Amino acid sequence: MALIAAIDQGTTSTRVCITRTDGKVVAQSQFEHTQYMPQKGWVEHDPMEIWRNTRRALSEALADEDISEQDIDALGLTNQRETAVIWEKATGKPIYNAIVWQDTRTNHDGDAAKYLRKTGLLHNSYPAAPKWAWILDNVPNARQRAENGELLAGTIDTWLIWNLTGGAKDLDRALHLTDVTNASRTLLMDLQTLQWDMQLCDELRIPPQILPEIRPSVGNFGKIRPRGPLAGVPITGVLGDQQAALFGQGGIRENDAKMTYGTGLFMLLNSGATPKFSENGLLTTVAYQIQGQPPVYAQEGSVAVGGSLIQWLRDQLGILSTAAESETLASQVEDSGGVVIVPAFSGLFAPRWRPDARGVIVGLTRFVDRRHIARAALEATCLQAREVVGAMGGEPKALKVDGGMTTNDLLMQMQADILGLTVERPANTETTVMGAASAAGMGISLIDEPLTLGPATTWESEMAGPERDRLVAAWEDAVSRCLDLA
Repeated sequence: MALIAAIDQGTTSTRVCITRTDGKVVAQSQFEHTQYMPQKGWVEHDPMEIWRNTRRALSEALADEDISEQDIDALGLTNQRETAVIWEKATGKPIYNAIVWQDTRTNHDGDAAKYLRKTGLLHNSYPAAPKWAWILDNVPNARQRAENGELLAGTIDTWLIWNLTGGAKDLDRALHLTDVTNASRTLLMDLQTLQWDMQLCDELRIPPQILPEIRPSVGNFGKIRPRGPLAGVPITGVLGDQQAALFGQGGIRENDAKMTYGTGLFMLLNSGATPKFSENGLLTTVAYQIQGQPPVYAQEGSVAVGGSLIQWLRDQLGILSTAAESETLASQVEDSGGVVIVPAFSGLFAPRWRPDARGVIVGLTRFVDRRHIARAALEATCLQAREVVGAMGGEPKALKVDGGMTTNDLLMQMQADILGLTVERPANTETTVMGAASAAGMGISLIDEPLTLGPATTWESEMAGPERDRLVAAWEDAVSRCLDLA
């Protein structure tokens, strides 16, 4: 049976999965990378570490199941989206660490909605372009070198494609490419033309010659370099991580929606062949494009802090020994004891878009212990998700969910309760990497539609309306206190 490899380069780790065309995963490997936080609000990654981990994960996945590279028919790639890299064309060395999508150093003080109708994004710290501009402005001689054609820029998909297809050691083979979903997260691509907008490049001070070529998500991204793992395998699918999750959930029809619970929380709603713009703080983005076909668009609600709140309790506060312990502790108490956490570590994203907001914990008493803190953290996740679902408008019959946090059954029940909706989790919750594999398989006509994820587990709401209203009111009060600190 044909095999498809997929790289999922995420905010905290790089994973490789090898899957059959029936959706069964036959091999996988994963490596975490270091999070650098040199100043308050700054978040960085080492692009070279990410590239090393990608090669290691590819090699290990093949070796563990004794799979030959000749057995792999195609490679797909998905990635953390707005994270920005600039590197030297001649050496392949980054001139600065990758600035991560969560980073707030580039917040814009002017009209945030200035480019919303053209790009679907707000001009704030989230998109990639302001991060590229910061690097060019703060690394000595970088802007002049960019103008001279010595530097290349990209999001993580572009960085990996360039290295996978040749890199500095084989510049004749190396391809400087991105796909429409990642390009739509930069603040530089026109949603209608699917091309870089020269006026935006000029206004945001990005030399267009350093930008990659934009291609459809499902199509041709070259072949992997002769040396290293998967030599000669074609790269035929590339999607930003949240679009990959929607694709992996089979969200290829208008009004299909999903919520991903990862480092952050991300809801995407397939809005069809025409970009639709929200009045409720949502972004507009490209969901995917198949080569030779028009693009499909989506509305998106993004929350900066989801699973990273659990990591914070574990790594910075030492309240948890493992992420899984959050479920164990939270299940030991009936409620949070009045504690509410607003995790505005990077400000508040959708639907409020307040980069100046700061996190708060309110309602502490001597009665409270780490069990209540753990439960409050799970409630914060559910309440943030509720705001995004509400901003989408209407009321879906059910919410399809995926991502690492959805293995927490208590969280899923709490989410059903706080939304008052059915929550559906597929058997395979790794929809991001499966979306990349699906795109790659469709890119070489191995499959006609996204891979199957197996039967869903469902949760129904068990919470009475007054209790839900009480939780929401406490959340709104805590958010107002959070904004008072701004």
